[in-house]
Amino acid sequence: MSQAAFITATLDPAAPVPRGISDGQGRATTKRFNVYRNNVVVGLKDALGAGFPAVKSLVGNAFFDAMAGAFVRAHPPKSPVMPLYGAGFSAFIAAFPPAASLPYLADVARLEWAMRCAYHAADAPAIAPNRLTDPAAFAARITLAPAVHIVCSPYPILEIHSAAFGGTSPTGAAQDVMITRPQFDPVLQAFPKGTSAILTALNTGTPLGEALERAPHTLDLTAFIGALMSGGAITHLEDIA
Repeated sequence: MSQAAFITATLDPAAPVPRGISDGQGRATTKRFNVYRNNVVVGLKDALGAGFPAVKSLVGNAFFDAMAGAFVRAHPPKSPVMPLYGAGFSAFIAAFPPAASLPYLADVARLEWAMRCAYHAADAPAIAPNRLTDPAAFAARITLAPAVHIVCSPYPILEIHSAAFGGTSPTGAAQDVMITRPQFDPVLQAFPKGTSAILTALNTGTPLGEALERAPHTLDLTAFIGALMSGGAITHLEDIA
């Protein structure tokens, strides 16, 4: 019996017990294997529920259980580390026909996955805030912390995420949500559509001032720079001669 055959049988409730699995008397252990199979799938679905609580809240327990079950059987874990499970869940949701009436759901899942990535990202000490008081700093290239992420959506996903936990109903439009991690927990802040162009430019080595020129006209640059600093998002500022 191969490992692949065992995994396939574990995730498929209709599959027969793999050959070679028996009790001490050589008899098939169908009931025991079914209990094991059920526990594995339930555990993986619980892991998804813990990792995507807003998605689960938005669709309800029954819908989420069915959707998670379909995902688990199509995408078994590739790592024993459960916090890493669910990387493809947002793409799965986007292609899951029963979720088509909730077009924002996949983006909420992307947001929750980005939050998890930020939470588990490597530590990186931030520069002192006064480093940006030097006008020359805007000609420098900067390095962003590994925890910094931005999720773009045509929907007000931060408001939707908040509403999933009892917040007010969404009233906004498209959002770029920046995630930082100043201490232990991720911090989410919404900015106008197009703000992601700044972080994209910074990540490709564009000097700070030039990157900020790519901001949408509706962006409050002072608030954005403040969010970078308060979020500990800048870990290195290129020395300017």
